[in-house]
Amino acid sequence: MMRTGPIGVFDSGYGGLTVLRSLVDRLPQYDYLYLGDNARAPYGHRSFSTIYEYTLQAVKWFFDQGCPLVILACNTASAKALRTIQQEDLPRLAPDNRVLGVIRPTAEVMGHHTDTGHVGILATPGTVQSDSYVLEMAKFFPEVKVHQQACPLWVPLIEQGEHAGPGADYFVKKDLDALLAQSADTDLILLACTHYPLLEPKIRQYLPADKKVLTQGTIVAGSLAEYLVRHPEMESRLGKSGTVRFYTTDDPASFDRKGALFFGSTVRSEQLASEALIH
Repeated sequence: MMRTGPIGVFDSGYGGLTVLRSLVDRLPQYDYLYLGDNARAPYGHRSFSTIYEYTLQAVKWFFDQGCPLVILACNTASAKALRTIQQEDLPRLAPDNRVLGVIRPTAEVMGHHTDTGHVGILATPGTVQSDSYVLEMAKFFPEVKVHQQACPLWVPLIEQGEHAGPGADYFVKKDLDALLAQSADTDLILLACTHYPLLEPKIRQYLPADKKVLTQGTIVAGSLAEYLVRHPEMESRLGKSGTVRFYTTDDPASFDRKGALFFGSTVRSEQLASEALIH
């Protein structure tokens, strides 16, 4: 009998739980294993080499847990580590396994949601510096102009529980104004960090009514569903007991408390020491 395993879902912290929520809602029959590297978060300001190293460590851990498929539910990791892992590490580590990200599936559909041909990207400094969205959009919608704005304080505000309070207003308005100042024609704004959906009510508060906001969870879930139809050889390797397990490299009690805000329901996590990720 073929051995099956869960779908691994990785993020530097809590944000990937918004993607996991959409995956579980869309594809509830599969088993999922989530890891948040909270002890070393956030990744957004770290160097390319550090993000690659941390992400590869997590991917290896998922493989050791029997996951044949890993989703990098983190834009920074997808931007700075995914391509190298896919091209250089997978053939050596586990050629039949797969690692997927969140940037490509998002870029594949973004162009369908803009009427003006101008889209805005709100993201961490690491994602913006990588130009990943600019490069991916050029492949699928070369006529669309992409404008980017780094929001370095948004993730800390969210993780400190300040996203709904007045302390977030100044930074949300400041970064939105800076993005829209690049082009008045921007009619679609992508929240290109999986933390940012928690700021969506406040973002909409400071956006003109004619601007559309796009989040990634449902896009990634739909893309995965299509991927598994196209790749039955992978689909057959996935466990189908409908289980969801959570791990964090930091304090489980804190992760469970904050994680419930992102996941939308109760979270019960186990601790994985950061040292356990270092092979």
